[in-house]
Amino acid sequence: MDDEVCHLKTCRRAARSTAFGILCLALCAGCATVPDIAPPQATGKAAPQIVGRRGPLTAEQSKAILERLGTNSGDDALLKRHTAYEEAISESPLIAGNRTRLLQDGPQTFKAMFSAIQSATNHINLEYYIFEDVESDGAHLGDVLIAKHQAGVAVNVIYDSYGSGSTAKAFLDRLKDAGINLVSFNPVNPLESKVAYSFNDRDHRKILVVDGKVAIIGGVNLSTAYQSNPVGKSGGPPGSTPDQWRDTDMQIEGPAVGELQKLFLDHWTKQKGPPLDQSAMFPAPAPKGSAVARVLGSAPDNGIPQYYVTLLTAIRTAEKSVKITSAYFAPTKQEMEALTEAARRGVDVRLLLPARSDSPLSIAVAHARYSELLDAGVKIYEMQDVVLHSKTVVVDGVWSAIGSSNFDHRSVIYNDEVDAVVLGSDAAKELEDLFQVNQTEAKPIEIRAWKNRPVWVRLREAYSLAWENML
Repeated sequence: MDDEVCHLKTCRRAARSTAFGILCLALCAGCATVPDIAPPQATGKAAPQIVGRRGPLTAEQSKAILERLGTNSGDDALLKRHTAYEEAISESPLIAGNRTRLLQDGPQTFKAMFSAIQSATNHINLEYYIFEDVESDGAHLGDVLIAKHQAGVAVNVIYDSYGSGSTAKAFLDRLKDAGINLVSFNPVNPLESKVAYSFNDRDHRKILVVDGKVAIIGGVNLSTAYQSNPVGKSGGPPGSTPDQWRDTDMQIEGPAVGELQKLFLDHWTKQKGPPLDQSAMFPAPAPKGSAVARVLGSAPDNGIPQYYVTLLTAIRTAEKSVKITSAYFAPTKQEMEALTEAARRGVDVRLLLPARSDSPLSIAVAHARYSELLDAGVKIYEMQDVVLHSKTVVVDGVWSAIGSSNFDHRSVIYNDEVDAVVLGSDAAKELEDLFQVNQTEAKPIEIRAWKNRPVWVRLREAYSLAWENML
């Protein structure tokens, strides 16, 4: 059908809470399907190649780095195998010399973001699904960005038109009037668009790049919902949710920041943003730490999303453990197969999922899959007192991923996403420790009790599966 039908604002509003809205979006989806990913094949490479600041490292240098990354007995062998598989299927390089830092929840993430922005001397590039005038320690994002722009720092912003549909127009107008460059990704109003697109193609990325040297990515939107205080206390400012949102971001310093910069500029160009001075956007990539990272930008026009391929490969080749935290769990057929097959071959597979969500339909879809997962031996835990929005994966204690991709169809078929894979036991332990803390607070799903839930609940869950391709 004609894609322009999907631009109706009434359809966008309805999609947030009604079956009619979802049907409207479903009609927009056309014949979009999840790509079929072949199982990984053993690679004959003696050692995966890693890229350093001066280009590809030798086989000996790559081998030495991987050996240093595995600090526990047996880690080095697991790490080499995971890296070899990934090297065989990924199109983006492994990059050495990075420093990573985990950021937990909105307040800590906003503090790191504001600190990075205030340190900028040349440029600030932001790309967010939700872009609002958030606050951190009494400072507002709009004030900070305008002050940096007035100090001579270039400020460039990409925000998703649908995701930021509730953002105050006065906030955007104020930034624009101050001279800040704003690009609305795939505008809901087709008359405002400079490019042809499908309504379902949304920019779900969360990227901050400052001076080409430091970047922050993950699940945290620039949304006032994250300003809520700890559980049991009053919430954030007017218009924000009283709920506490649990989320995870990662700050990256080092050569891998350049890959995130490339993704931002690629979107800027494709959305026909104004010309930018890029002369200082790729400074000499000085090493900052020992982390080896791979940045994966996925988009519908890529054909096969690289993160989806990488994620499936990591789970399919897991030997010890798979620990997944997901805000929206509507797994594809192959993701279900990968999880259940891993559990059946003895891998400790654990899922940390929300008990409640801003998308009740996604909860129903997830619940419709629990029985099959539990029968296979997958352990499931639900967070009760927070809105879980994190998107992290740890495999075998050596392979970690964090970014904007959910464990759902939409992240595979429709959304533009960004994720980082970090190799090594240090980064994995940091995420596993966080997983363990959250698991302790969560409620385990027991298979007997689950199978005794009311029939009408099961019928509702079965009905929800009709919409899983849109979630």
